[in-house]
Amino acid sequence: MKKKKIYLLFGSFGLLMLLVTLIAADHIDSPSVANTSVDIADFFAFEGDNPDNTVFVATMQGPLTPGAVTENAIFDEDVLVEFNIDKTGDFVEDLVIQAIRRDSIMYFFGPSVVDPADAGLNSKIYVDDFVGQVEISGTDETITASANGMTFFAGPRRDPFYFDFNQFNQVVSGNAAPEGFLPPAQASDFFINLNVLAVSVEVPNSMLGDAPPHVAGAVGIDGLPNAYNVWVTTKRKQ
Repeated sequence: MKKKKIYLLFGSFGLLMLLVTLIAADHIDSPSVANTSVDIADFFAFEGDNPDNTVFVATMQGPLTPGAVTENAIFDEDVLVEFNIDKTGDFVEDLVIQAIRRDSIMYFFGPSVVDPADAGLNSKIYVDDFVGQVEISGTDETITASANGMTFFAGPRRDPFYFDFNQFNQVVSGNAAPEGFLPPAQASDFFINLNVLAVSVEVPNSMLGDAPPHVAGAVGIDGLPNAYNVWVTTKRKQ
């Protein structure tokens, strides 16, 4: 029997995937997670250049100064990244795409049918569902790889989050009266020259199966397309 490693949930961030780009932002989590290798920054899900594909992107460990990746921030070999997909509408993962680093390579598994015993806090790597790998990019190069109809990337990327963090701190400390938050023309993007670590996988929709009815339909909004419920988690080996 092949060894399967068990993981405990440390970070989670989710959204509802539609037919357009959706973005979720969550920089710097709680004190037990912030500034660690499990800290999730953003999660993206969007239609690929090929409209029959969906792209999932998780960014972590932000914000990082350019050049810091090779020394102080790197993908942790004990941290499993999971893209969770609910295709029945019960908000429990039915499929999972997993990524984990070994040396200079990021390995990908799935989409795997989730064992009900593994849903939620614990996971095992579905080693029999290995689908591809990619060399982790450095700060000066971009490396992608394709296999089994999927495309993979892992490495540093410019942080796409836009936020006037310095003014936010002035507001919450009570020192920004009376102007409060600044209008866009005056705001300063704290993240403009900062990086994150990104894991990306593009998947043919045929591998995901049919999506459930849009959750908003349950509250009386008609005419919405079916949509997967998707979220990303990071889990550390115990």
